[in-house]
Amino acid sequence: MSYSGYKALVVRAEDRIARVTIDNPPVNTVDATLAGDLKAFAEEVATDEDVAVIVFQSASPEFFSAHADFEWSFDPSTLMALADPDADPALNPLQQLNERLRTLPQVTIAKLRGYARAGGVELAMAADMRFAAADRTWLSQPESLMGIFPGGGGTQYLNRLVGRARALEIVLGAELFDTSVAERYGWINRAVPDEHLDAFVDALARRIAVLPQGVAAAAKEALDAAEASGPVPNLAEEAAAHAKVYPSPDDVVHRLRVLMDHGGQTRDGELRLERLLESIPWAHRS
Repeated sequence: MSYSGYKALVVRAEDRIARVTIDNPPVNTVDATLAGDLKAFAEEVATDEDVAVIVFQSASPEFFSAHADFEWSFDPSTLMALADPDADPALNPLQQLNERLRTLPQVTIAKLRGYARAGGVELAMAADMRFAAADRTWLSQPESLMGIFPGGGGTQYLNRLVGRARALEIVLGAELFDTSVAERYGWINRAVPDEHLDAFVDALARRIAVLPQGVAAAAKEALDAAEASGPVPNLAEEAAAHAKVYPSPDDVVHRLRVLMDHGGQTRDGELRLERLLESIPWAHRS
């Protein structure tokens, strides 16, 4: 496989490991370009028997992926234009994309540095495992501050990882979680000192890559079957619930426009996103 021609990804495949670097400046927003590249990569790698492990990482030390593109709230049709005709039509395009990644036959690892919020952390949760640079990584589902809730698979993925009570805390509290709490909650597998993260993930990926053919895929299948909550995950329920709050009403769209005017989706604005959102009053709904 060539794994070339991407605009927001750099893919290097060797020794049965594909290292996928997200490079979509300034903040690795999950936009149409990145979503398109991820879909194309998933389609290509799904049939590549020479790849056993996929590591997702970022070219930026500040942002794994800030969030999904705010522009999709201003014009929801631009998001719906990304719908995958080969995927479940009950799911929205971000759910379809994340499920493509979650159900890849290879073992997938998200190596996290910097901020991973909303659609960005949903992308990380679609991976089989997550390892983060200790004290250099922050996770958040701040969608409730924008008048919605996680709709790219976040509620279903979170519930599996941290449990219902903590998922509600994350979703409704909309706080920024550091690696110590995220590790304790189970949101990430492990927080690793930044200077050791690359070597740790590389060693794990290499151990998995040399397993006999089919072992990892069979283990994934068995572990998924052990999920006590039935089908994994129930994205159709999330999609139906999310449709109640998106496309967003005018006051939410106004709030996002104000946010964009004050630095949303720029590097400086994203470094203080939660504070920015909390400073913008909600418009009164008539």
